[in-house]
Amino acid sequence: MQRTNFGEMACSIARTLDVIGEPWSPLILRDVFVGLDRFEQIQADLGISRKVLTERLNHLVEHDVLERRPYDRRPRYEYVLTERGTELVDLLMVMIAWGDKWLAGEAGPPVLYRHHACGEISHVDLRCAHCGEPMHAGDVDVLPGPGSAP
Repeated sequence: MQRTNFGEMACSIARTLDVIGEPWSPLILRDVFVGLDRFEQIQADLGISRKVLTERLNHLVEHDVLERRPYDRRPRYEYVLTERGTELVDLLMVMIAWGDKWLAGEAGPPVLYRHHACGEISHVDLRCAHCGEPMHAGDVDVLPGPGSAP
């Protein structure tokens, strides 16, 4: 089956999905973010097939989301988030906040996040980069941008 190429669409959501829209990719990024940076660690944590994990890691390296670094003389690598990958983790933090709010149930969130700057347990809060006010779907108008489709 031919996979749709979302990267060619004039839509930032579609282009982002082209990089991380496959279900294993965000989980691989999460694992690398929390320190599981070797193939065997990621494979054991996710229970993913070696073939699929190899494909996903290659895809993420190709798109400059992860960097592959050798860690011994054999061809073994650890994976490190690039600048792009680190910014994608910010996107995952928004997904975490949504999942914690709507899907955690009575048990509560499975993981807590302590903010380095203040030392408090918190979650992300979307804010306008210009004025600092909260910025959510109901607070914006969608306008055509310079890269919009004709």
